[in-house]
Amino acid sequence: MSQTNTSLLDEVVRWSQETCRQELKSVLPKLTALHFESHSWDDNIRILKIIIDVFLPYIGLSELEDECFSKIFPKAVTVFNSMMKEIMDQVGGLSSQNTEVCDLLRNLLQGMMQVIDALSACVRHVGSFEEAPDLDAIRSLPTCILSVLRETFQHCKDSEVVYCGRLSLVADLLQGLFKEAYSLHKGLLELLDRISLDSSASEEVVSDVVTVIHSLLDICSLISNLDMAMHANTWKFLIKQSLKYQSLVEERLRHGDIITSLCDNLLASFQNSVELAEQIKQAGLQESAQSPEYKLFQKTAKMCRFFANTLVHYIKEFTFFLTKYCRNFHHLYLKIISEFPPSLCAPVLPTALAGDLNAAALVPMNAFLLQLLPLRPFAEVVLQQDLTLSPEHELPQCLLLVNILGHLAEQPEDVQQLWYTGSQFSEDSLRLPLFQAIFISFRQCYTERKVPVLLPGVMLKGQAQVQVTLHQHICVQLCAGVAALPPAFFPTLERCLIDAVLQADTQTALLAADVWCFTARYGTAELCLHHVHLVAQMVKACTAECYQLFHLGLLLKRLVFLMTPNHQMELVAHFPPSKVENLPVWHHVLLRALSRETSLHVQADIIGLAQKVLTDWEDGGYKLGQMEKVNAVLLSLLSVLRGQPSPGEQSVLSAVKMVTQLWSRMCPDQVKTHPVLQHTLKLLLSTVAILVKNIEPQVICQAVLCLDAVVSQKCADHLLLAALDFLSSLGKIFIPPDSQNQILPRLSSLFRILLADKSWLIQQHALEAFSYFAENTNHEEVISQSLDVEETKTKVVSYLSKTLNAQEDEETRLQRVKQEAAVIKEHNKKQESKETVSNKQAAEVVTDFEPCPKKARQESSTEYSRYIQTAQSALKALQALIKSNACTTETPPLWLPDKLQELQTLIADLHITSVKPTA
Repeated sequence: MSQTNTSLLDEVVRWSQETCRQELKSVLPKLTALHFESHSWDDNIRILKIIIDVFLPYIGLSELEDECFSKIFPKAVTVFNSMMKEIMDQVGGLSSQNTEVCDLLRNLLQGMMQVIDALSACVRHVGSFEEAPDLDAIRSLPTCILSVLRETFQHCKDSEVVYCGRLSLVADLLQGLFKEAYSLHKGLLELLDRISLDSSASEEVVSDVVTVIHSLLDICSLISNLDMAMHANTWKFLIKQSLKYQSLVEERLRHGDIITSLCDNLLASFQNSVELAEQIKQAGLQESAQSPEYKLFQKTAKMCRFFANTLVHYIKEFTFFLTKYCRNFHHLYLKIISEFPPSLCAPVLPTALAGDLNAAALVPMNAFLLQLLPLRPFAEVVLQQDLTLSPEHELPQCLLLVNILGHLAEQPEDVQQLWYTGSQFSEDSLRLPLFQAIFISFRQCYTERKVPVLLPGVMLKGQAQVQVTLHQHICVQLCAGVAALPPAFFPTLERCLIDAVLQADTQTALLAADVWCFTARYGTAELCLHHVHLVAQMVKACTAECYQLFHLGLLLKRLVFLMTPNHQMELVAHFPPSKVENLPVWHHVLLRALSRETSLHVQADIIGLAQKVLTDWEDGGYKLGQMEKVNAVLLSLLSVLRGQPSPGEQSVLSAVKMVTQLWSRMCPDQVKTHPVLQHTLKLLLSTVAILVKNIEPQVICQAVLCLDAVVSQKCADHLLLAALDFLSSLGKIFIPPDSQNQILPRLSSLFRILLADKSWLIQQHALEAFSYFAENTNHEEVISQSLDVEETKTKVVSYLSKTLNAQEDEETRLQRVKQEAAVIKEHNKKQESKETVSNKQAAEVVTDFEPCPKKARQESSTEYSRYIQTAQSALKALQALIKSNACTTETPPLWLPDKLQELQTLIADLHITSVKPTA
């Protein structure tokens, strides 16, 4: 700097206030020019301080920007950045021995503090005016200060890396630098908070506001780990400014960056809270308000709650601009829910800590979800068909869907339509109906079902809440959803229930059956009848033993219990048990579910049909080709015996007679060769197990001889299970002496073979069957002879004494269950690919039975009359046509008599159905 310029600066600092005021107009331009042209850091800082300390107090608010700020701040930022660059260039040589570099760096840090102090003086001066300034009047101020703050906070954040073990040499100055920046940051936010804009604000001013908001966003990412209070206050101000000028800035804001940063901060503070809670637990520290660890945990949890609430508020105000980030919201929700029980990866925490975390994150997630429910993109993300999730997010996804279901009753119709119905048009993104998505998600939670995880149940009659399984929890929520479901969405529910029952996972099918039964009970009796007809028709469509038949049969068995006596008679009329093709339906109906009159009717029809089929089989020469029909009636006969607590005497006598007839025709060699006869053997064994006290000893002997010959070969598991039922039932009877030599040794041999079976399923049932036999039999020699192998004897003794095998620890068991889950999922996938009952078949059946509304519509007599009149008119017109042709040479078509016969049959069937049987 020249001697003249130095003299000017020395002179100015000695001026009085009055002189400064008088010389302001002439000297200030010289000083600002001098400041701009100077290349020395020290000179720049000295000039900057003289301008601000000496002349700034006398500059009016309207002149600040043009006369001062716009001229000095750009240079101040340049000087500050050059000093920062010099530090980065020289810091490599910093050491306690290199005093020259150490002094240089300390001088640079002190200079940077002086710059920040000068900027703070500017903020204080502007804030001293009574009236709030226009942003135009100070527009250079926030831009300059935010640039300096950003560099300062970045340097402080990186100081550990930058100074690399030599931080202690400058730590005091870095601490002072941060404090000065902290104070400047706080003052700037207070000043900006006083400023207001109206709708007439210029384009430049609005652009400045947007720049300020985005600069603060950048600063937030730097100070997140430096100071919690400053971090929170900066975010509060950022959101406040965004909302204050919402109409002006909403289309210019970087909503993606803001929302991403909010989500990241929420997850980071939440994860920090979880880690602190785990550390407190592991260290055995007290959860008291005086504990430093607990205080830090509370502060972190408070930050988590702040970010969660801020996120909810921002989504509420800027929903239109955030739809493309719904995938992020979905991931955020799953991530947070996965850290809470009952998630298998959630930490187990003390009650107080868990309560604080729950209030900080879990409670705000409910409000978060409510903001997202009306968004179609969110529904498309959550309900996408092939959603791929990590294992730890499968349960949270299921709980999310159930939570959504619980909120829908309070939502407008368009939101309900969005979630309940799924995608409606081909141009829509594929979106599953909510009920279907819940069943699919529940199916994926195999590990959680197996463990099982527990959730809070529903409080009943003032009783305390109990923990329930995932199945129970979801079942209750689904049934509550069905109860609140508007009638318009009921057909969709029915389709979802059908799909869930027909898929391969049995527990998911059982869940669907539970909900289906609630639906039938909640609706009208006519709705229940409609559903029974639908399920019965699908049972008939199953052409082979398959998992769909098993699931549908269980459902049918339960639904029949819910029917009225009159509707049960309608079911009998629609699917007469006297016809072989209807027997698959009655295999799955328990007679005790029927009224007495209906039960007797069904029982008589089935026994009469069984006797007729066996007679025809006998008259036809016992042909093997007829065995499928014989097995069908034998299975129905077994259903009759199982379906009531104590079968009637006539039923028992008829069944004994038919079973005796069949046993006389069973040949072990043929059974080994023909699978159809193995099925017959299985049914006969199960039937004899029920009728054992009424069966003649020679028939028992035939059964044991046949079984002994067959079991020596490799048999299917279902046949062995039936054999065990039969063997255990023999404990109830006394074998006559003349039959003991043939029967008892074979009983011992059969028990030995089955107790030694390698299959855990057969082995467990064998232990149960042998235990029951041993408790009831008079033939104790069978027991000792069955246990002549020491290993088998040890197994039986352990079972009877309820000795437990070595217990798995929780981690080992969890890993085993996860491995099982992969195997079972693959098995179910293969089962469904076989399509023993194709989706096309099921669709055809469902199409034939148009879904009823939630409350079945009662047909009026007017509608009946209308259909009858239409039919009468058509028939009368046909009659007139035939008569007119009779008077001419023209003859009716040859097919007419056959069609008239079909009409006559249809009318007869309608007559039978319309006449309600009397009780």
